[in-house]
Amino acid sequence: MGTLIFMVVLITVGLIVVSILLTFIPVGLWISALAAGVNVGIFTLVGMRLRRVTPAKIVNPLIKAHKAGLNITTAQLEAHYLAGGNIDKVVNALIAAERAAIPLLFERAAAIDLAGRDVLQAVQMSVNPKVIETPIVSAVAQNGIELRVKARVTVRANIDRLVGGAGEETIIARVGEGIVTSIGSSNSHKAVLENPDMVSRTVLAKGLDAGTAFEILSIDIADVDVGKNIGAQLQTDQAEADKRIAQAKAEERRAMAVAREQEMKAAVQEMRAKVVEAEAEVPRAIATALREGKLGVMDYFNMQNILADTQMRENIARTGKSEVLPETTPKK
Repeated sequence: MGTLIFMVVLITVGLIVVSILLTFIPVGLWISALAAGVNVGIFTLVGMRLRRVTPAKIVNPLIKAHKAGLNITTAQLEAHYLAGGNIDKVVNALIAAERAAIPLLFERAAAIDLAGRDVLQAVQMSVNPKVIETPIVSAVAQNGIELRVKARVTVRANIDRLVGGAGEETIIARVGEGIVTSIGSSNSHKAVLENPDMVSRTVLAKGLDAGTAFEILSIDIADVDVGKNIGAQLQTDQAEADKRIAQAKAEERRAMAVAREQEMKAAVQEMRAKVVEAEAEVPRAIATALREGKLGVMDYFNMQNILADTQMRENIARTGKSEVLPETTPKK
């Protein structure tokens, strides 16, 4: 009885140990690799487990690459996996490039993947070019008419410039700048409407794909609309500004004239006050002269006659009449 229990315990422990070994050692994966003709040792798979690498993510892409005729080692795939790369996309991109006769090495594909770009999509764009549609670009010809242009840019991925090359945003910005320059150098907007391909040829000749991850194949003008008359609007705004400046200067001159007029009035009033003050001193001076004997009575009457004659001449001059007024001067 004790021997039977011991045998059962021994068999149970053995099954547990075997299950643990089968879990730690991917025997099924190793058999699949051998069946596919891929030489992967069992200890290599165990080493992957120890390095915390999932063996299935290495062996399955390796089998796929071997079947496609690619010469890739487990060390390369494992290093790319540990660096945080996507092994499936890299292997798929290498297979697609090999089928399309595009030269692409594993190191280049791994670098593109680690740079954050979709290497498989890049290979697909090399085979099947992509069309990028620009937003509406507003440009003004030399005659002041605005044109609103939309273009379609056909690009192909440049595998050699994917690492460090600019993206689609740069292509769109450069094409927009080229459209603005081309239309701005045209004498009239009618020339652009008659020959839209003139803009696309001019922009394409500028080499806008330099330093980018793409190669521009063609630039096609999809739509051209006539916008505002910017030249006339600018002239109107300038005329309005000139009118406001002239009004401000006229207002300044009017204010200065009013100020000068006020100053003249103040000066005249001051002079009148001085005259009144001087006239007020005349009777006092005459009385002083009479009292001191410096002025006789006859002299005073003669002065009154002179004043009366002067007043008469002023009245005649104001009324335009020549008749002689009766003499009001007192006789001696």
